[in-house]
Amino acid sequence: MTKKAAIIGGGVIGGGWAARFLLNGWDVAVFDPDPEAERKIGEVLDNARRALPALYDKPLPSEGTLTFHDDLGAALEGAAWVQESVPERLDLKHRIHADLTRLAPADAIIGSSTSGFKPSELNEQGARAIVAHPFNPVYLLPLIELVGDSETCARAAEVLRSVGLYPLTVRKEIDAHIADRFLEAVWREALWLVKDGIATTEEIDEAIRMGFGLRWAQMGLFETYRIAGGEAGMKHFMAQFGPALQWPWTKLMDVPEFTDELVDLIAGQSDEQSGHLSIRQLERLRDDNLVGMMRSLKQSGSGAGGVIRAHEALLAIPQVGDLPVTLDIQVPQTWTDYNGHMNETHYLEAGAKASDCFMEMIGADADYIAGGLSYFTAESHVRYLDETHQGARLQVQTQVLSGQGKKLHLFHTLLSGERTVATVETLLLHVDLGTRRSCPPADHVAAALESYASRHAALPQPEGVGRAVGQRP
Repeated sequence: MTKKAAIIGGGVIGGGWAARFLLNGWDVAVFDPDPEAERKIGEVLDNARRALPALYDKPLPSEGTLTFHDDLGAALEGAAWVQESVPERLDLKHRIHADLTRLAPADAIIGSSTSGFKPSELNEQGARAIVAHPFNPVYLLPLIELVGDSETCARAAEVLRSVGLYPLTVRKEIDAHIADRFLEAVWREALWLVKDGIATTEEIDEAIRMGFGLRWAQMGLFETYRIAGGEAGMKHFMAQFGPALQWPWTKLMDVPEFTDELVDLIAGQSDEQSGHLSIRQLERLRDDNLVGMMRSLKQSGSGAGGVIRAHEALLAIPQVGDLPVTLDIQVPQTWTDYNGHMNETHYLEAGAKASDCFMEMIGADADYIAGGLSYFTAESHVRYLDETHQGARLQVQTQVLSGQGKKLHLFHTLLSGERTVATVETLLLHVDLGTRRSCPPADHVAAALESYASRHAALPQPEGVGRAVGQRP
């Protein structure tokens, strides 16, 4: 049965929540009096459809149904999750949450996207909300800070993990939760650097993205500093740099006055830095960069990449007739080249990912490899037959040509819609990782492989099998 989420407030954050649930198979009802809400959420969804599936090598669930409502009760009817994302005014949130508590299903989780208010403040007039604070774009960034009733937060965490998010339950309620307190500290210091003429907005952004921002993306703060302490670790780092905390390096307890002059200075520098791009262009640039970094992190399971890997493991592998679908991916921007289409390297990568998936299907999975046995690729032949582009859905169907003894002979057909865009024929050898020499597979792997091989033997041989480079059609 399809679950339903109700999104209250359809701005940037509300639109991101709608996209996250919708693209994970939930029905989504949006309540927002703004006459432009449908257009705005439609544009956020366009970006989300372009970006989120590109993180995965399996297809996300079929999209849910999106509806817009001008009646709050209708939007809330049957909702399992209610997300309030209205402006940061406590009086407004009190009015909204009074209605949500009265009209929402009794078992629905009611979350607030508030950046700074505590649950005790949200609920001081009888509401039952928890804080579920996201980060923009919600459809890509996994962190959700949960604050409030422990039982409700535990239920909320299960839901959030099911749609690919990372719930972080805050131990004690505090103004601005955890992450925004760091952002506020950095923001204050940045304002002083601009006001005092030490750096421009662009120079500050360069300092972050060329340096510690890259480290933080995959290790955070404390693990980064642990490494900075060298072999002696964190104690050495603290002893070496701890005294600097007493030096007047920062102005964290001071806030520069927001005069018209300071606002104009910062706005002018920001326009000079990024004014040549529209907001939608900046959003797409941001999304492409995030997808590229998060896909890289997925390889090691670090940071946000570990969240994607865990979520992807929950997604089903589809089947087309007798052929397993061993890869189903939306082509990310990082797979394209200067010609505007998917680069030749990534056709082979798609074939390699398909081989890895098939190995898992026959039992040659991570545990099997950890036990000292695996398959190595001995030879591959790629045929490039047609173009495919960023955002296109690429599906790989795999046929076993033979699977006796030490050899595994696979033929991967890469499809974009109904078009065959490439084939990858691959010969793999089963290997003992201790001796690095070929050997027969374990019995359970051999039996699973034989089952596929016997079924696929009855299928027509794919066109292109055994071709050599330069051979005429």
